Amino acid sequence: MILQGLSLTQIMTQSKSKTCQNCKAKFIIEPEDFEFYKKIDVPEPTFCPDCRMQRRMASWNERKLYKRNCDLCKKPTITIYSPDKPFKVYCSKCWWSDKWDAMKYGKNYNFSKSFFQQFYQLQQEVPVVNLLNTHSQNSEYCHDFLYGKDCYLSFLGGISENCSYATWFADDKDCMDIYRVLDSELCYFSIGCSRCYKLFFSQDCSECHSSAFLFNCRNCENCFGCVNLRHKKYHIFNRPYKKEKYLEKLKEFNLGSYQEVLKIKEKFNNFHIKFPRKFAKINKTVNVTGDDMANAKNCHYCFSGDKGAENCKYAFITGLNIKDSYDIYDTGYFVNLTYESVCVVDKCNHMLFDNGVWTSRDVQYSEGCHDSSDLFGCISLRKKKYCILNKQYNKEDYKKLIKKIKEQMDKVPYIDRKGRIYKYGEYFPIELSRFGYNESPVLQYFPLTKKQTLEDGYKWHDLPTIEHQSTIKAKDLPDNIKNIDDSILKETIKCSADDCAGLGVFRIIPKELKFYKKHNLPLPRLCPECRHRERIKQRNPIKLWERQCMKKGCPNTFQTTYAPERPEIIYCESCYNKKVS
Repeated sequence: MILQGLSLTQIMTQSKSKTCQNCKAKFIIEPEDFEFYKKIDVPEPTFCPDCRMQRRMASWNERKLYKRNCDLCKKPTITIYSPDKPFKVYCSKCWWSDKWDAMKYGKNYNFSKSFFQQFYQLQQEVPVVNLLNTHSQNSEYCHDFLYGKDCYLSFLGGISENCSYATWFADDKDCMDIYRVLDSELCYFSIGCSRCYKLFFSQDCSECHSSAFLFNCRNCENCFGCVNLRHKKYHIFNRPYKKEKYLEKLKEFNLGSYQEVLKIKEKFNNFHIKFPRKFAKINKTVNVTGDDMANAKNCHYCFSGDKGAENCKYAFITGLNIKDSYDIYDTGYFVNLTYESVCVVDKCNHMLFDNGVWTSRDVQYSEGCHDSSDLFGCISLRKKKYCILNKQYNKEDYKKLIKKIKEQMDKVPYIDRKGRIYKYGEYFPIELSRFGYNESPVLQYFPLTKKQTLEDGYKWHDLPTIEHQSTIKAKDLPDNIKNIDDSILKETIKCSADDCAGLGVFRIIPKELKFYKKHNLPLPRLCPECRHRERIKQRNPIKLWERQCMKKGCPNTFQTTYAPERPEIIYCESCYNKKVS
């Protein structure tokens, strides 16, 4: 496509093909994209959508926790920064206190150096908070978390009570080992479920209770091993029973036995693969492509979004009422006009290239700032305005300097070790991330080996070689929960995974054991991190393929997260609804 000599208005009326400067793949900028970039006054991207997502994810540690001393009070704290990181880390109590001032680290802008070099230098000096964890009680082992109580090793969530090993969750109570579970209680090892009660080993269900091993069921109770059911009771593997017979039949399945659970899982997996699936989990939406989206409008290539998303693109994991935003990951509530940002939370407006900024507006290239506005290249500021590199300016000088800095970023760009060029409009380079590639969530969605990571010019974090001695191997645990007593709380269990994603060992905590005993569930054989990895594997990738409905004779096509080579039977919405209604 030849675009030379065309005006911006002419370009905005047609698509433009570009080559990603990272992976060299072709990608398309659509007319509505040009309109968005004009609206927020940024240049068009030079990285493709996938590489932009990879770059954002690599800047954020979502769930790796370490112990190190607070650099202010010197007391031990739990943090996302490993002890060998060269950054100043304050515990939450110190960071939120008046004992220090982030403004004292302010610097004059140096027009002979690239912006990213100067920001990286500022990162070495300004203290950061140990965790993003606010308004919580007894939940010190939780990150990217707010308004929680009595939660443990839980991430990307909040407004919940007594939940453990949970990720991407909200409004839950007494749940364990869950991913993307909302407004639910007493759920275990469930994924993508909402408004459920006492639901175990299930996926993509809503308003179901007192059930186990369900897939894509709605408003079901007392069901076991069922798929695609609606408004049903007393079913086992989709076969109806009278209540008395159901309860009698249910005794054949002993969920308290680990070996029995493995057999049921295998049987259920072989069973549910035979049923058709809707091409995407998209409900009550208008003009939406992606997956796991509800109550959204005009959103494309968007995944895992809650109610109210509108006019968004290339978004993954978003909260309520996200409007007019592109290229975002892990955003919270009421976020508007945001681009290329991570963990922007709670009433934010016009946020560009930010990381971990809350309740702010008109902020660019900043991280860890709260309740602020009109910031550029700032770190850890609270209730500040008109600041650049943590230095204060008046409004007029701030506006003039911002314009000059943007022009300088184009003239003096940052060039990384692989020759990738970062001018104004690009997110932070991966090689300048505070975290190793394997510490960030990017490894789950864009997997690379250590060798590949280093060859691509990114960081890899080598954990210190520490021998965590186990007192018992997972394979030697008693099979049935009824044969477990409180002595297990003293044991250090060796994870049964050959390539353990965690520390290789784990322990059972008291409330966890109480949960297993109360609900007749076996002890896990995998550590919490490996269990999380098992749940992630059950979710589809954040990628779309063009496919045709597999219902014989149906010509409908759609974009789906099910790759063509996968074995599932994929239907369009019309054919699927006829099958399950």
